[in-house]
Amino acid sequence: MPPRQRLSPADRRSQLLAVAAQFFAAHAYDEVLMEDVAERAGVSRALLYRHFPSKRDLFAALYQQVAEQLLAKTRFDPADSLVEQLTEGLDAHIEYFAENRNTVLAANRVLAGDRLVQTIMADELDALRERLLGVLPPTDGRTREAVSGVLKSWLVFVQVLCVDWLIKPNCTRVELRDVCIGAVLGAIRPLLDQDPAPDWPR
Repeated sequence: MPPRQRLSPADRRSQLLAVAAQFFAAHAYDEVLMEDVAERAGVSRALLYRHFPSKRDLFAALYQQVAEQLLAKTRFDPADSLVEQLTEGLDAHIEYFAENRNTVLAANRVLAGDRLVQTIMADELDALRERLLGVLPPTDGRTREAVSGVLKSWLVFVQVLCVDWLIKPNCTRVELRDVCIGAVLGAIRPLLDQDPAPDWPR
């Protein structure tokens, strides 16, 4: 066990989450043990449990952090090209998925029935949908509602497609990303008077 360091509660929590991220990325969820996380972090199990009462709580806190980081990397600005922004956001998500396969599979498969973890993912998707709506051409209320519904379904499609790709990567990352971009453009174009990506092939 490494020498124990005195840290503030916030710094200790961050340290524990950083250690947990390594374990959940390297091992299947069921193989991650709280005592191993505590040992790697150089703290007692009692201290770890004080911050996170269970492995599920530790994982949920980690996935909340991940969702916030991915949202921070997914910028949407009406002044920029929609396709460029979709590319940037999807690349960030796909890169994280590829580099943290076990973590993503735990959230989407092992903990698929866990309300807290699923709420974290749903909140991230809702935030992404609102950001996308904000950069699309102006529409009336009825059209906006229709587009919002399409975007909600598309984000779930992307999530399922990417998880399936992790299990069986039958295309490249670029192909996966472009399938996702093509899918959303094809889905929203019939609803909009103005093409949101005129340079993207139909």
